[in-house]
Amino acid sequence: MSTSIRRRRGLNYGGVLFLVGRLLLALAVALILPGILAHFTNREARLSFFISAAVAAVAGISLQRRFDQEGDFQFGRREAFLLVSSAWLVATLAGSLPFVLFFGPSFIVDALFESASGFTTTGASIFVDVESLPPSLLLWRSLTQWIGGMGIIVLGIAILPKLAVGGMELLGAEAPGPMQEKLTPRIAQTAKALWGLYFMLTACEVGLLTLLGLTPLDAVTHAFASMATGGFSTKNASIAAFESAAVEWTVTGFMFLAGANFTLHYQWVRGRFRPIWRDPEFRLYGAIVAIASFLVLVSLRLGGTSEAVLESLRLAAFQVVSIVTTTGFATADYDRWPEVAQTVLWALMFVGGCAGSTGGSVKVVRLLIVLKKIAGDLKRMLQPRAVLPVRLGTRAIPEDVVSSVTTFFVLFLMFFAAGGFLLTTIGVDPRSAFSASAACLGNIGPGFGQVGPTLNYASLPAAGKCLLAILMIVGRLEIYTVLVVFFFRRIA
Repeated sequence: MSTSIRRRRGLNYGGVLFLVGRLLLALAVALILPGILAHFTNREARLSFFISAAVAAVAGISLQRRFDQEGDFQFGRREAFLLVSSAWLVATLAGSLPFVLFFGPSFIVDALFESASGFTTTGASIFVDVESLPPSLLLWRSLTQWIGGMGIIVLGIAILPKLAVGGMELLGAEAPGPMQEKLTPRIAQTAKALWGLYFMLTACEVGLLTLLGLTPLDAVTHAFASMATGGFSTKNASIAAFESAAVEWTVTGFMFLAGANFTLHYQWVRGRFRPIWRDPEFRLYGAIVAIASFLVLVSLRLGGTSEAVLESLRLAAFQVVSIVTTTGFATADYDRWPEVAQTVLWALMFVGGCAGSTGGSVKVVRLLIVLKKIAGDLKRMLQPRAVLPVRLGTRAIPEDVVSSVTTFFVLFLMFFAAGGFLLTTIGVDPRSAFSASAACLGNIGPGFGQVGPTLNYASLPAAGKCLLAILMIVGRLEIYTVLVVFFFRRIA
């Protein structure tokens, strides 16, 4: 490999490109799975997947041969940020290939939007009638969400030994939340443990949904989507199409689990229950869900809903959990609900799941840190000399983390406002524009108005779809990772 490429500005570009090649090979294998399904269900779609897999494989092998390096890669933070951003961009491009090959070149913008929405677990779709799609494309949409839910780089660390070197930097650049923790002494073991838990919970949901009468395809795709907090469905009416209270409560439960920190799931599997109840973030997460569900329930009842109380409770709990975990499934047209209920759901778009979950948006732990910071500042006004560190339980949060959380809030609001404003300049009404910006930046999926739960993003202009696809990736990588790549020269 050329030393000029490897050492330019001190960055190991060759190592980054080599690992991108490895990840392309992994995606090539993933593309074969729906291709096999297409062989038995819709042969017209078969070539789309096999050609896409071949393109990804050839590109991956070419990158590996061109930039092969001996030994493990010494990855610093800058390489980590570059690899993570590159991997998600390449995954989006590779994931769009089956759509382009099946629908034609005119579908490129929509294909990129759908692929970005899948891998970032946003769940915003441009398909007006998903039930008309071949089963293989439905499986691929959900599979992209399942892969993106736990994280492309986390998967890479688990299966690629060379990625374990500098693994914490990679995990920090991709993992959701301001703090990352290792479950085991070795980062590769941590990645494997995370994916093992993820697979186990997904398999449990598949089994339960199958027992409740869903077809194997419906059970797998909805389990993939709910555990990834993605929201892609095989039905135009989403979960409401199954007309089953048991299915709705089951999906609600697994969405709630997916929105919790997987570190707590790891403790639970090992028989350690006390850390779960003592975790301040999880307690606030549960309180937010309970209070929001109650407020929506009261709003529905006062709004003159015709449903029984238990049915209203199910609708309220499902939609609250779906929005706060950024899954985006729907069982009702909440765009027609009373104003109070809509306001609660609007607010939940800026909450998100716990750190270390598959959920998007701001994250509960950041809200908790900000609330504690505000409380500390108020106390300091009365006691100027008091030393009042921000604590989560017994753990003191470093000042640099508190500062980073504050900056993240500002950046999140700036991107949200900029996205909404730019959408209005291309003809989207303000309600739809700002809800679409919040829904895509927070990886939620459906919004309000033109992009409400019973509608989709198909009617938006091509420029709007491109903008929202960018917001999806920026939001999934929690803003910092993408911005750092653009400021490489200034921080070199």
